[in-house]
Amino acid sequence: MEVYLDNAATTKPLKEVMDIYNEYSTKYYGNASTLHHYGRDARKGIEYAREQIADFINCSPREVLFTSGATESDNWAIKGYMTKSEKKHIITTKIEHHAVLHSLENLERLGYDVTYLPVDGEGNISIKSVKDAIREDTGLITIMLANNEIGVIEPIKEIGEIARKKKIAFHTDAVQGFGKMPIDVEKMNIDMLSVSAHKVHGPKGIGFLYVRDGIRLNTFMDGGGQERALRAGTYNSPAIAGMGKAVEILKQDMEKDVSHMEKLRDYFIDRIEKEIDFAKLNGPRKKRLCNNVSFTFKGIEGEAFLYALDIRGIACSTGSACTADSGSASHVIDALGGAPYEVGATARFSLSKFNTKEEIDYTVEQMKEVLSKLRKLSPFY
Repeated sequence: MEVYLDNAATTKPLKEVMDIYNEYSTKYYGNASTLHHYGRDARKGIEYAREQIADFINCSPREVLFTSGATESDNWAIKGYMTKSEKKHIITTKIEHHAVLHSLENLERLGYDVTYLPVDGEGNISIKSVKDAIREDTGLITIMLANNEIGVIEPIKEIGEIARKKKIAFHTDAVQGFGKMPIDVEKMNIDMLSVSAHKVHGPKGIGFLYVRDGIRLNTFMDGGGQERALRAGTYNSPAIAGMGKAVEILKQDMEKDVSHMEKLRDYFIDRIEKEIDFAKLNGPRKKRLCNNVSFTFKGIEGEAFLYALDIRGIACSTGSACTADSGSASHVIDALGGAPYEVGATARFSLSKFNTKEEIDYTVEQMKEVLSKLRKLSPFY
């Protein structure tokens, strides 16, 4: 059996998405910035996508800016805003995606000051810690909507309220949460939001950055006048149109798909906890993404576990072995307060709407066999 459980890394593009992508690659192939009918036809797919996204997150189409994906969106939001601002302090968390953390490290080298907030043992951010970290020169708060490794959902609405009252810009990396929960940028007090299409069955290499009207960013790329003259370059109209189709389908199916994934997630977690010894769930049991299952298993090495499952047709993600000497390979697991075992491996299984109960049953049975064999060979178990 082939079982794909790495949907937090990327998802299978929908057929309807690829049909649109191919249509805009071969039939509506004109440059969307040109004035003739070839360009106008290509432009329709772009504006259709902008409208679909705007409707989904409750913003104006004008506030949706297309990028190559969330890594670019994170970089642009953080660097683009702070280099435009006179303030030099930023608040974030220790469990952000590297696209955020490395952007902030870049700014630190330029003289900016960053406060990295701790999380509790389940990855939750304290509202009080956000309030306490605010300074006179705080210009930006950037905290992810949901964590890519352990699935914890952060209190974004409450953090946004704090930022709004203090007149501080608020950005959230919504890559994992987008499509897994309702997002309303008005109700959630979000000023900037980053998304990648390939996490929601769209094409790779395309995403968007929501930027609230009134938020000023430095130009990301100089050249032509695309995206309000903020990001130059020929529009990737096939990928943008494909993303628009993915979001359209997402709006129709999200409630049903989320319910399906939640049931599978809980079933998967229950089976692991009941049937596999020395397995610790990472992140909260309830306030977590509908498709995230993250466990640390005692006495095994991560890559060996991944490859053994891969040989049996199961795709997931895992970090390297964590030891008392070297520490965990994951900054997120480290931030939870240390590895639960002296030597162990953390594995992330991430579901999609295409996964089935039969696939979960097969995966658990294979995991039990693999763990038994690996632990017999391990001097640390």
